[in-house]
Amino acid sequence: MKKISLLPLLFLFLVFGCSSDDDNTIEAPLTSQEILNVAYGSDTQQTIDVYLPEGRNEESTKVIVLIHGGSWVAGSKQDMSFLIPTIQSSFPDYAIVNINYRLADDESPAYPMQINDIEQMFTFLEDSDYHISDDYALIGVSAGAHLSMLYSYKHDTDHDVKAVVDIVGPADFTDPNYTTHPLYSQAALTLTGTATPTSEQIAEVNPVAYITAQSPPTLSFYGGQDPLVPATQGGLLQESLNNSGVYNEFNFYPDGGHADWNFEIMQEVFGKTILFLQENF
Repeated sequence: MKKISLLPLLFLFLVFGCSSDDDNTIEAPLTSQEILNVAYGSDTQQTIDVYLPEGRNEESTKVIVLIHGGSWVAGSKQDMSFLIPTIQSSFPDYAIVNINYRLADDESPAYPMQINDIEQMFTFLEDSDYHISDDYALIGVSAGAHLSMLYSYKHDTDHDVKAVVDIVGPADFTDPNYTTHPLYSQAALTLTGTATPTSEQIAEVNPVAYITAQSPPTLSFYGGQDPLVPATQGGLLQESLNNSGVYNEFNFYPDGGHADWNFEIMQEVFGKTILFLQENF
């Protein structure tokens, strides 16, 4: 009887067996990660902390971005770190990015430098292998709230920002209560490089000037005794948003200062922020 070699059969089994296994391979879900001080630019101040949830993907993993304050000349992402446990608890499937940006000085005004940093950070995220979506919510405090609004209303031409949380942010630099404020000249100098900016220069950095019907839903908080940002800013922001038909929530604390509020108010701010993002993001 003629002998049949088993080698060709074994070869075919290995080829088709491996191919079938490869086609049916199921990748394990991505684990959570905490990646600190990631450089998104060449300047030492251009760093972010990134918090990634497990099981994330490019389609459904939304991103909450934290932008610190400090009058555009001070502060750091560490100032916003206290929010991270609350956000992770309330939104376990979302990613969080906490950003440092270049601080203004006598030679480098805040605008457009800091907006450029935010744009560069988003480009970095979208080019990364983090497996996150390009749906963003911005939470900013003071100068960080101003930058959040200005970026979202003016510079986010793709409308990737789906929600903004503004905590005591300068919103309208044409407000008479701002133009006569003792700190107005310093704010103008920091932002534009001159203490006596032209109307065109002010318009460039003025968030309310860029509100349209396509602007993202906005939640705001202001204090009636704020020594830095006039109490009228919140109302003017609300009026502009309402006039364009943009959903917004305006919260005003008559006895509150510049976000240095008591425990009860801060708990309310946290609660309203969580609810707002749950319903609008």
